[in-house]
Amino acid sequence: MTNFCSIKDVEDPAGWIKEAIELKEKIEKDGPFARSGKSICLLFFNPSLRTRLSMQKAAYNLGIESFVFNLNSEGWQLEFGDGVVMNGNTSEHIIEAAGVMSSYFDAIAVRAFATLTHKQDDYQEKILSQFVKYCSVPVINMESATSHPLQSFADMITIEQFKKVAKPKVVLSWAPHPKALPQAVANSFLHWSNRMDYELVLTHPKGYELDPAIVGNARVEYDQNKAFSGADFIYAKNWSAFNDEVYGQVVSKDESWTITPEKMALTNQAKFMHCLPIRRNVIAMDAVLDGPDSIVITQAGHRITSAQMVLKQLLNIK
Repeated sequence: MTNFCSIKDVEDPAGWIKEAIELKEKIEKDGPFARSGKSICLLFFNPSLRTRLSMQKAAYNLGIESFVFNLNSEGWQLEFGDGVVMNGNTSEHIIEAAGVMSSYFDAIAVRAFATLTHKQDDYQEKILSQFVKYCSVPVINMESATSHPLQSFADMITIEQFKKVAKPKVVLSWAPHPKALPQAVANSFLHWSNRMDYELVLTHPKGYELDPAIVGNARVEYDQNKAFSGADFIYAKNWSAFNDEVYGQVVSKDESWTITPEKMALTNQAKFMHCLPIRRNVIAMDAVLDGPDSIVITQAGHRITSAQMVLKQLLNIK
């Protein structure tokens, strides 16, 4: 594996989960690794809390030096187009920027959200793909326009930790939000879940269909209550419309899709999951988030677990 940009880069997802948990337990038992002499640059085009801190903590645990760079506020505005005459606002091309950073660091991690205005650009991963093209060191996706594999890796680790049956019923449920959000988290959750032995259900209002190629073997259910029946895990997440005509838009704010204790009561005492940050009493009610079956904090903790595994594999940390 030369990069970690999606689940496609992982040959053995179940094996990775097992090894990630073993690595976590080893670090908890023996402490952080000795200094490795390796370094990583964490590039942020967009805000972060869990991603930034978990990557830095994971790097520390493996003896890797991490450097954070907020590109939009601290660096030159980058040009990503090929053959562009740079007589406008951009000052540096990705070719030189990627080349310089590759000479400074052993890996580059990039966080760049979807524009939600140009579907073709987003789904061609205009920014991430250019870093992959021009970097001569491994590239890690810390959330791109269409995927967030570090999050979905942590999600799978969490499900494996808490599942009570060999093949749990896992439900990804749309929930309302005041703003338009990308499809990245939902996409990656479906991508990874489709490669696990789960009964996978996707539920959302009509108009919020996702890319069929990503939905894969998940059963789509437009009746949220029916989807929740007998579920072992409920993963709540908002995403904006994927369809061309309304791409990136909010087509519904239906409050009846908010996750409530009454809806959780329809499940098989399901664990409640969310990637965070979460809008309380919009995505899910306080009673759900603060209840005994909420595992969102443990889930967030596994962001370190997933990052450690990725860094160890890419940088060959022993």
